[in-house]
Amino acid sequence: MSSSDVSASVEERLAALEAVAAIERLKHRYWRACDRKDVAGFRACFVASGADIDFERMGRYDDADGLADVFARVALRRDEAGRHLVLDMHHGLHPDITIVDRTSATGRWTLRFRQLDLRARTEKVAAVEYDDAYVVEDGEWRISRCVARTLWLITRPLPEDVRIEEAVA
Repeated sequence: MSSSDVSASVEERLAALEAVAAIERLKHRYWRACDRKDVAGFRACFVASGADIDFERMGRYDDADGLADVFARVALRRDEAGRHLVLDMHHGLHPDITIVDRTSATGRWTLRFRQLDLRARTEKVAAVEYDDAYVVEDGEWRISRCVARTLWLITRPLPEDVRIEEAVA
């Protein structure tokens, strides 16, 4: 049911709007967890088991635990001084969410992504499209399917004189 379905009651339309807002908060929590290197917060955005995840080069998973493991290995790597080797920035835009029923929904998003790889001394800038499905689990919306497709990607070297200050804990 769309939040603009005029045949729906006011209560149904309000519930749909609340569901859309909750799903938008969920996706933003997910991207914030990515940027903050919060593995537990990242994992908590997905269903407890059985998620369908396809992240192209990062792999395909039938459960979010596998993706969370890869995320932890990449996001938490540090250099000898204790600084993170990979810094990410996720800016999610253009949500297109459809409420299917009280406990399921689908969504599409556009992501503007930026990553600094301090070991390789590169910067990546990309446009990514997400195709998601969501379900209510234990009273909260969770991601049950997440397919990410890169539309374009630029990889360029970081200049030798670039100075990077990190505030991620």
